[in-house]
Amino acid sequence: MLERNGAKIANIVETLWETMPAHYDAHSKLLITPQDHATKRFDFRISSYQPKGYVAPHSHKIQEQIYYILEGEGLMEISGERHVVKPHDHIFIPPGVEHAIYNSGLADLVFLVITTPPTDE
Repeated sequence: MLERNGAKIANIVETLWETMPAHYDAHSKLLITPQDHATKRFDFRISSYQPKGYVAPHSHKIQEQIYYILEGEGLMEISGERHVVKPHDHIFIPPGVEHAIYNSGLADLVFLVITTPPTDE
């Protein structure tokens, strides 16, 4: 890892997988967060959901989120409607919109999540 004046270069293998609350058979690597980087505006992570994995429907008060599907297939639920998602699909979730993602496919569902601001205080 290289760190200079708040800038940081790291490799994904330097970050351990974590299981977040209300996530089931789903793991994330929190790659850039205010806890370990000089950012106040972003949370950037990669997530891997095993078949049957999901995050329960939820919404955020002020956070905006972008999901970018890298591998696998699943269902993205937005305001109670489910849509198939697959590699290179991107999803924007504004504040207050209920959403969930499910791995209904046969292989791991791997995707990026960018959230701003990083906390929903």
